[in-house]
Amino acid sequence: MTPAGAFAAAFAIAFAAIAFTRRTSLARRLADLPNARSLHVTPRPRVGGLGVMAGSLTAIFAGCGPDLRIVAACALGLALLSLADDVHALPAAMRLAGHVAAALAVVLGPLGSPPLAIAALVVLALVWMTNVYNFMDGADGLAGGMAVAGFGTMALAADAGGAADLALAAGSVAAASLGFLAFNAPPAKVFLGDAGSIPLGFFAGAFGALGIARDVWPLWFPFLVFSPFLVDATLTLLRRLVAREKVWVAHRTHYYQRLVTGGWSHRRLAFAAWAVMLATGACALVALEGPAMLHRGILVVWVVAYVVALVAIDRRHPGRKA
Repeated sequence: MTPAGAFAAAFAIAFAAIAFTRRTSLARRLADLPNARSLHVTPRPRVGGLGVMAGSLTAIFAGCGPDLRIVAACALGLALLSLADDVHALPAAMRLAGHVAAALAVVLGPLGSPPLAIAALVVLALVWMTNVYNFMDGADGLAGGMAVAGFGTMALAADAGGAADLALAAGSVAAASLGFLAFNAPPAKVFLGDAGSIPLGFFAGAFGALGIARDVWPLWFPFLVFSPFLVDATLTLLRRLVAREKVWVAHRTHYYQRLVTGGWSHRRLAFAAWAVMLATGACALVALEGPAMLHRGILVVWVVAYVVALVAIDRRHPGRKA
């Protein structure tokens, strides 16, 4: 399968699957009902992730080699586990065990069993990234936009680095996510659901780790590419831990949530977030091709930019405790 064919297939399958599924009884069963911690006011079916997985997994299994197929198989397992959670609300321990198992499969398989200390850090990073998408999937267009921008950037970098299979895999996820974004852009008609957000986060972490192991990109590259999600999710968790809040309880204190509860529309948030996502991706690609001094400078600029932006949000939209 050619890259163009894989991308077209991933987009078409995702778009068609979502268009069909959102009108079925399954969509009604998986409706996300508004509650005190939601940002939406009408029920939305959580079936977008089923389309994203159908499109991206089909392309990866058809066009990639063993390493990426192992990653895709793990993502499929996570999607099925998360779908069961969407339907039956599985215990947190069971979900976490699945996330750890998928991370271990990548570390022991495609990554070639690195030293124990490194393996432990990679497993922790993969489990964290797996959950970041779930934490950040709460506003129209946000998770879909991050997937298109983030995986699209990875695909360009992998292609430039000679990793054709990684480029095809990342590009297929981006293309399938674009099919989802057609239904999720403000005003959203569908949400991802855990069956989409969990495996998308896993893909981001696994592709990032595989690119590092193959020397396609340095350690900082995937972190900068997905920093719009990583920064918000990580700092929000740390803030809640310091405040001794119940971090496992749903809340509306993420920075993006506070912007919406503070008066921003979903459309305004989406456009602003997409601009940041495209900017981090573009900067990561520029830094990747430049000298060490350039990428260090770009990283410093983004650290300062995030500090300024988040402090401004803290002052103007402090939000309420969960």
